Amino acid sequence: MYLLPPEVIDPPSWRVPNMSLHLIIGDKRFSSWSLRPALALDMIGVPYTEQVIWLNQPDSRQRALEHSPTGKVPLLKTEHGTIADSLAIIEYLAERFPEAGLWPQDIAARAQARSACAQMHSGFMGLRTHMGFDLRRDAALDVIPADAQADIDRIVALWAECRAAAVESGPYLFGKLSAADAFFAPVAVRLRTYRVALPAEAQAYVETIYQWPAFQRWQKAGLEEVVR
Repeated sequence: MYLLPPEVIDPPSWRVPNMSLHLIIGDKRFSSWSLRPALALDMIGVPYTEQVIWLNQPDSRQRALEHSPTGKVPLLKTEHGTIADSLAIIEYLAERFPEAGLWPQDIAARAQARSACAQMHSGFMGLRTHMGFDLRRDAALDVIPADAQADIDRIVALWAECRAAAVESGPYLFGKLSAADAFFAPVAVRLRTYRVALPAEAQAYVETIYQWPAFQRWQKAGLEEVVR
């Protein structure tokens, strides 16, 4: 007689949601902020529904305002209300599903991961301004502006700092997958789609993101999107 593994008969409670999660995002092709919580939800492994608000349309802001006074995406609707902002969403998910390990277990590594995500969340405006997120792009800039290059240099150094703080092995920033990888996946896209020359270690990390199945699913959907 074949016996099912215990986790199939009685899966961990954190994988059996007692609430519905509804993620509201922008176009997968263009919305870097939306990519982050989608990757985090995939890491957790809980089901959720998804709604797209097409960006850069006459009614885009009005449609977002129907769900949140921020008028922005992403948004996560939960039993505790609607959560705005990608970092807030990820922190909520980490608290709601602690066993999923969105943040590194080691205290020092976890502090470094949160610091790195906060730096990404509030900074690197040169990169954002001159290298917009577009999954379909495949062309270098003629000249990388100085402020964007300074951001790239800092990001390469920051990734090295993350790996130095890691206590687990693996190809991601802290060895195993974490919220930090969800946060820096859009950066990897910018560096790849703008054909930025990188040191070998940073280039290997970009390739790691592109081999991440959850990212590949998002990328495929984004490349196939047709605005409705």
